[in-house]
Amino acid sequence: MNLEFWKKRKVLITGHTGFKGSWLSFWLQSLGAEVTGYSLPPPTTPSLYELAKIDQGMESVHGDVRNLTLFKRVLADHRPEIVIHMAAQSLVRRSYQDPIETYETNVMGTVNVLEAVRQVGGTRAVIVVTSDKSYENHELARGYREQDPLGGYDPYSSSKACAELVTAAFRQSFFDSKIHSANRVAIASARAGNVIGGGDWAEDRLVPDIMRAMMAGQAVMIRNPEAIRPWQHVLDPLAGYMVLTERLYVDGSKYAESWNFGPSDEDAKPVSWIAQRLTELWGRGIGWQVAGNQHPHETHYLKLDCSKAIARLGWLPQWNIDQALGAVIDWYKCFEAGQSVRDLMFRQIQSYQSELAKGAEG
Repeated sequence: MNLEFWKKRKVLITGHTGFKGSWLSFWLQSLGAEVTGYSLPPPTTPSLYELAKIDQGMESVHGDVRNLTLFKRVLADHRPEIVIHMAAQSLVRRSYQDPIETYETNVMGTVNVLEAVRQVGGTRAVIVVTSDKSYENHELARGYREQDPLGGYDPYSSSKACAELVTAAFRQSFFDSKIHSANRVAIASARAGNVIGGGDWAEDRLVPDIMRAMMAGQAVMIRNPEAIRPWQHVLDPLAGYMVLTERLYVDGSKYAESWNFGPSDEDAKPVSWIAQRLTELWGRGIGWQVAGNQHPHETHYLKLDCSKAIARLGWLPQWNIDQALGAVIDWYKCFEAGQSVRDLMFRQIQSYQSELAKGAEG
């Protein structure tokens, strides 16, 4: 990954007030990018966006991706070279409670972003961030590949599969490789695994639920202890999005496809393993137990095959699961102690970039 690529690059991020959006906004700011964010206000209290003062190094516009008129105006005003679409309703359990909002945000929000890019012009590279849950899950032992069928049991997963179909339709209909020299727009989608990291406060998500319980000195309650997920630190998929963006910008439609960004196979772990490891790292004698209530359907087994990104983009996950969980614990202990999480995030990003540099040299 060429970190110099981002200096003075004009980037618009939707969903910049969320967990992943905050990390990406901060990372790009540290590289000298001119970042504009378009999003609803922070979705949680507390929020990483506010705690780390992400807004200090960027322009921020509060808006809904369901509002095409406003988003077009923001796009026209800021003229970004790059659009990274991350705004979403991202919780499975919430999608059961409000499926209409989930489909409106995740499907029509994607339509609006791509239609605005089409109408306004001037953007060179677009990444639509979807999910590993967009695949039709048959509980396969192997990782899902980009050419595998899309699907989704629950409204969230289904909506992300729909966003993939929308992205493909816009790419083929309006930004086809045959006319790339005319419109100069390259569009790709990115599917990441179960992303973890400091500053995630979402409800009904494993790691935030565990951290809240441990900071309160309470036993950790988990659902589906044997469910296996592809856990990865947030910086790993973000690095994937960044290197993909570079390729789209420089090489155009050659990379305008769907891409998986997940951890190594050995880092696909059961929920119970994650809970046990986090409680051990926290180190205060707090245990975990299985919640006894009825819960909505959740996939038992899910992995990604990232061989395409490894072979064609040269991307590799840098932090294994122990490094990722250690970074998570460091963040929440920093927060609990009242120290600067912004400074810690900067140090973690610098450490991650050092790993990238070592990998490039090797």
